[in-house]
Amino acid sequence: MNLPAPATAKGAHTRDMLLSRACELAARVGLEGVSIGELANAAGMSKSGVFAHFGSREDLVRQTLEWAAAGFTDQVLVPALRRPRGLPRLQAVIEGWMDWILAHPDGCVFLGAISEYDGRPGPMREFVTELMERWRGVVETAVRKAVEEGHLRPGTDPKLLAFELHGLMYGLHHVRLHDPQAPELARRALHDLFDRYRADAGPATPPR
Repeated sequence: MNLPAPATAKGAHTRDMLLSRACELAARVGLEGVSIGELANAAGMSKSGVFAHFGSREDLVRQTLEWAAAGFTDQVLVPALRRPRGLPRLQAVIEGWMDWILAHPDGCVFLGAISEYDGRPGPMREFVTELMERWRGVVETAVRKAVEEGHLRPGTDPKLLAFELHGLMYGLHHVRLHDPQAPELARRALHDLFDRYRADAGPATPPR
């Protein structure tokens, strides 16, 4: 098996450039459309030059997702963790996620990957599932802390609220493609959702 060349400062810079281009490609054509050859064309490099950074096509796709996940952490999660614990932090997590989706007009590589690999059992589907489950856990933990801080109603189910928040973000990701009002509608829906769960919102209405 061919292995990537040892990293150097120049090599790391080139690798970052390649992974950035790979994310752009994935947003337009899907991760399955990302290949060594297509990436070489997009980056203006030879196939052998690109192949020196990745051991295989699967390695390229996996590293593309890992690179995007690191960027997501830096841009969404790290700033949110600077906010006060509880509802302010939870709101920052979700608002940061919303901003991330809107900042990628060609599509979020993660949400695109969920649909792309849904019917493709195998290592990549497992990897995508692991990434998204990790993020779901982050959101659930943020909800739980908001309940513990007394910002959300006692008895709030973190798993249920996290599910509702994920559904809202998935909806924004798809609806924004054909409705320019989608961002504003999503922000209003998010505001209403948090208002329903606030500790001072009054008794909850049982689900039907």
